[in-house]
Amino acid sequence: MVIKIVKNFFKKIFSNMFREKKSIKLGFYGPPNAGKTSLANRICKDFTGEEIGSVSKIPHETRTIQFKEKVEIDYKGKKMVFKMIDTPGIATKIDYEDFLKYKMKKKEAKKRAKEATQGVVESIKWLDDMDVVVIVLDATENPYNQVNITIIGNLVARKIPVLIVANKIDLKKAEVKKIEVAFPEYEVVGISAKHGKNLEEFYESIFKLSKKVK
Repeated sequence: MVIKIVKNFFKKIFSNMFREKKSIKLGFYGPPNAGKTSLANRICKDFTGEEIGSVSKIPHETRTIQFKEKVEIDYKGKKMVFKMIDTPGIATKIDYEDFLKYKMKKKEAKKRAKEATQGVVESIKWLDDMDVVVIVLDATENPYNQVNITIIGNLVARKIPVLIVANKIDLKKAEVKKIEVAFPEYEVVGISAKHGKNLEEFYESIFKLSKKVK
């Protein structure tokens, strides 16, 4: 009996020592072309050497959920493991004619519009599986629009920890303050995903939010 207890004790010790770290599911949400994939790519590239997806000036380049498992972020001596989930851009209206201006053929534009619409539905469904969500907004755009309100509304209903990123602060028209005023109940971090500017504050905020995950 004593031997069995001792064996179980050591078994528990070793299983705790070698237990795989839990991945925190970190989702990137926002309107098309705000820089979700650019930010996810920069993080993945910095800590895994690989990007998560391709980017383009054409809206809805990301039309399906794409993710990277076990991205270990090391920040100021602290480490956390994330499952990075990049989602298609949320839009309230997707018209194939919008893609024609990018010199797409009609058939290709209609296909892209259909895939983008399906991607929006998929993005909302995946919210139920998120531990933490980063909303990426273009700091040069007006934050008071239906898309942003839709995203925020869905997150409030699910009580998911949220960080708002005001991206593209490298551009002259960027106004982080506008986004802070629009969403005063959330922390807003201004960054440039393209140039890697102010990522330290971003990581600080993500680590702080992730500690709330049970």
